[in-house]
Amino acid sequence: MSTTQEVFKIIEDGAANAMTIEQIIKQEIDDWYNSQDRKDMLAGEKYYRNKSDILDRKRMTIGDGGAQIEAKNLANNKIVHGFLRKLVDQKAGYLLSKEMSIQTENKVYDELLSGFFDKGFKRMLKSLLKESIKKGRAWLHIYYDEKGNFRFKMLPSEEIIPLWRDAAHTDLQALIRVYEVEAYQGTKKTTIQKVEYWHSKGVNRYVVGSSSHLPTPSISGLISDVESGGNSGHFSVIDEKEETDEKALNWERIPFICFKYNEDELPLISLLKSQIDEYDQKKSDNSNNLEDLPNSVYVIRGYEGSDLGEFRRNLSILRAVKVSADDNSGVDTLNLEIDTEAYKTHMDMTRNDIYEFGRGVDTQADSFATAPSGEALKFLYADLDMDANDIENEFQAALEQLLWFVDKHIENTTGDDFSEETVNFLFNRDIVINESQVITDAKNSEGIVSKETQVANHPWVTDVKEELKRLEAEEAASLAKIDEYELPNNDTSSGGGADDNKTDTSEN
Repeated sequence: MSTTQEVFKIIEDGAANAMTIEQIIKQEIDDWYNSQDRKDMLAGEKYYRNKSDILDRKRMTIGDGGAQIEAKNLANNKIVHGFLRKLVDQKAGYLLSKEMSIQTENKVYDELLSGFFDKGFKRMLKSLLKESIKKGRAWLHIYYDEKGNFRFKMLPSEEIIPLWRDAAHTDLQALIRVYEVEAYQGTKKTTIQKVEYWHSKGVNRYVVGSSSHLPTPSISGLISDVESGGNSGHFSVIDEKEETDEKALNWERIPFICFKYNEDELPLISLLKSQIDEYDQKKSDNSNNLEDLPNSVYVIRGYEGSDLGEFRRNLSILRAVKVSADDNSGVDTLNLEIDTEAYKTHMDMTRNDIYEFGRGVDTQADSFATAPSGEALKFLYADLDMDANDIENEFQAALEQLLWFVDKHIENTTGDDFSEETVNFLFNRDIVINESQVITDAKNSEGIVSKETQVANHPWVTDVKEELKRLEAEEAASLAKIDEYELPNNDTSSGGGADDNKTDTSEN
């Protein structure tokens, strides 16, 4: 066999052994379901809903033969603390309780953006922020609805498998979405797992497994989902004038935007789970001890019986036990004292660690007992502010990517290209402040910063654009009153200036 033939044989063997796109997708799904990233996402959602691991705890003891068995007669209190929910809501409230402001100098463009980034979107942005904190990243899907309207939709992060082109996770090459839907097969309600593979040339839709109305699955286990469109473009258009069939089109980019909690895409639960579990466990253990101690340890001498369970029942129901007449007979108790000071110290340290590593503000801390203000208040919010800076950097980048889709939609539907216009997204943080000081500082900034910046940082303003419109209306009304009353304008041009009042004495 010649060298050329050997090369062709190697190429043919490689092509024969190469994985199909469906096999690659199925492998990615299997890896994703076993990944730590997905487990952390599910844990973040669970802990946010106060469903922590302490709820699954059982109190065990040693049974016959040394095997562990559940001790159902012992107290098993399960006390859950919503630390994660408080921290997530605190961060979201700090950044987005006040509406985000959008600034651009082009008034036409500004009006168009107001239609896309309306109150509904700003509410969705807050949901995206919470999702990203709970799960490390949140996903926004850009699509057209059945009526052809340009829409945004948030999808659960655990459904999305991103395939990045770069290590920094800034350029999305393709994306897999795997999710479940409920459907009826005859009279039976079943759950069907569906898969979408989004790429530069369109989207492929599949169903996992087989069913009575679908063909036999391939080696990968994926079947083309013909009912949902099978393979198609990112969206379709119809020329209503010519009444032509739908035409499949694709965006130049994958129509999904990733909103990250931090550049490492680490969810908050991955940093705090062990501390929260420790706090829940120790608090529950202490509650169990308090409940068990009244009937803790008994020392029995001369008990007339062999069943200790009978002894406990007699003690709890009759409040008495029968012992022999021997002088050494009797029932004593061993008191187990709880070291409350050590317990309290440990709980305080664990609580401090939760807020320290979670970069939050513990409003029950002693620091707030003195009602701090000014620099002291800034110091208490330093960690939260630092975390907010990281979040804002990531969300600014995501909003810039989203703006690309908005600009393309405007250009495709109106012909106007605003892609070169500068747009600023301003996050108005909701920090507890000394309002009088902030108002004074804003007033003293007159002539140094723009009126819009002054208004945006005023603590009483919730809608910057609306407030600027009110100021313009008030100014116009004031000018109208001046014209109405025809007040003097101090114009001295007709008087010839100050020298005209001098007396001419040259003739004398």
